[in-house]
Amino acid sequence: MFFSLPNQLRIRSAHLRVDPNYLSTLTGALNQSSSMINNLTSELSSGLSVQSLQDNPVAVAQSTLLASQIDQTDTFVQSASGEASMMQVADSTLGDVVAQVTQALSLAVEGSNGTQNAADNASVAQSLSGILSEVVSLANTSYQGQYLFSGSQGSVQPFTLNTTATPPTATYAGDTNVQFIEVPGGQKLQINLPGSSVFGSGATGIVGALSQLIGDISGGASTATITTDTAALNTALGQLSDQRSTLDSSLSRLNSATTFAQTTESQLEVAQGGLVSANPEIVATQLSSAETQHQALLSVISNLGNQEDLFQLMR
Repeated sequence: MFFSLPNQLRIRSAHLRVDPNYLSTLTGALNQSSSMINNLTSELSSGLSVQSLQDNPVAVAQSTLLASQIDQTDTFVQSASGEASMMQVADSTLGDVVAQVTQALSLAVEGSNGTQNAADNASVAQSLSGILSEVVSLANTSYQGQYLFSGSQGSVQPFTLNTTATPPTATYAGDTNVQFIEVPGGQKLQINLPGSSVFGSGATGIVGALSQLIGDISGGASTATITTDTAALNTALGQLSDQRSTLDSSLSRLNSATTFAQTTESQLEVAQGGLVSANPEIVATQLSSAETQHQALLSVISNLGNQEDLFQLMR
């Protein structure tokens, strides 16, 4: 913005007298110039073109709405990141369980070949007991102080192994609650696997099948019985794999939703910045022009005391 300098001089006799209205105009122009310099300096230092609601009520309202959306999206991203880490640990744990059960199936085949004596059976049963203990230990895996397979009771250790029983048995102390996370689009994704649905309890699932197999091999059961136990353990392993697939599917979709949310958040931040951010190059140019004009006004005012110079300036 540039200010015109009014040429309002009254000439009496051989002297010049500045019109008071002209002085008032100069004073107003100088004040306006100072205000403009202050505003542009503030914009340049803060990087914001909107300093208050009065500057641009519409932009401020839109910026506030975008800020709320950014906060909501960021909250989801942070929450999803923690849940995804937990789910990755759970998936890795289940991978270790699969390896243990696969080894148990090999031992079961060895124990059902019909050539085992009592000592051989005792050795196989001992190895299977070690696998059961390892499976229970994996089922009790925790992440950041919360057990992964306790349902909704993260502070409760899910499994207890009774090694004094013959065969040893594992019991479940968690609940069967399935937990979900809601992605920005409204879809709910499962984020946990209750231990009873993955490992079983007592005589069910993997822990039940292992206990039965240990008892029958150590007791010298028939080949047909061991074969039936092996089939039951293999079925239990299939059930665990199905549960793991559910978790992996949710994890994949959660990662995709998180990536989309992060992209959306970046776009919202750009949109918000466009509403209230100042262009440094443009503001710097405007500030330089305003300062030049301000100095010109000061020069005019300082020359008012020299009428001859003022007359030459106003010609």
